[in-house]
Amino acid sequence: MPGADRSVLLYLAPETLINPRIIAMKNLSTILSLLSLAGVLALAGMYMSDKNKVKEPEKPVSNGSNIAYVDIDTLEANYELLKTRGEDFKKRQTQMENELQRSYTQLQNDAYEIQKKAQSNSLTQAEYEAANKRLMQMQQTLESRKQSLTEQLMKEQDEFNTDLKKRLNNFLSEYNKSHNYDFILSYSGNGSAILYAGKARNITNEVVKGLNDAAVKETKDTGKK
Repeated sequence: MPGADRSVLLYLAPETLINPRIIAMKNLSTILSLLSLAGVLALAGMYMSDKNKVKEPEKPVSNGSNIAYVDIDTLEANYELLKTRGEDFKKRQTQMENELQRSYTQLQNDAYEIQKKAQSNSLTQAEYEAANKRLMQMQQTLESRKQSLTEQLMKEQDEFNTDLKKRLNNFLSEYNKSHNYDFILSYSGNGSAILYAGKARNITNEVVKGLNDAAVKETKDTGKK
């Protein structure tokens, strides 16, 4: 139809692809910044569970609190379960991005072909409108797929983060029954509320070993079932 506007209505942009910064696994330091609270809660839980028992004479309290810390950078680098799951999430993210990229490329190619036909007047008005409608539907489908994949991966990551925090809390609670720390803090060289951390207070290697041993035992126990 002469004079008709045959610009292909395609608003899809590269930003349609999953944003790695959004999908990337949440910073463990943020999650573990609650470790100091976890240590306090662990001690509180031990106290509450023992409140009905006969109390022993209290031991003299030292002038300073008995404090230890976990180096989050070292934990991230050596906790095998965390490393494995992190690699799994990266693979999943890459697969999702590739899927969306293929769909996006196909959509762009279809739009380009329709644009060429429209400019050469080889499409009737009805054909043009039908093609444009199909492109818009494809774009909406791609947007929905992107949202679905993003929400799915983020949900799995949130579930793992919750499980990770539970594992740490459980381990520290058991660990502290024999070490009797008042506080167990989290420390990171990339920034934390602790400005200085003496090596004598660093229990990271013990925590990493305990968590890795627990994961191995869990795997063996699962295999026996």
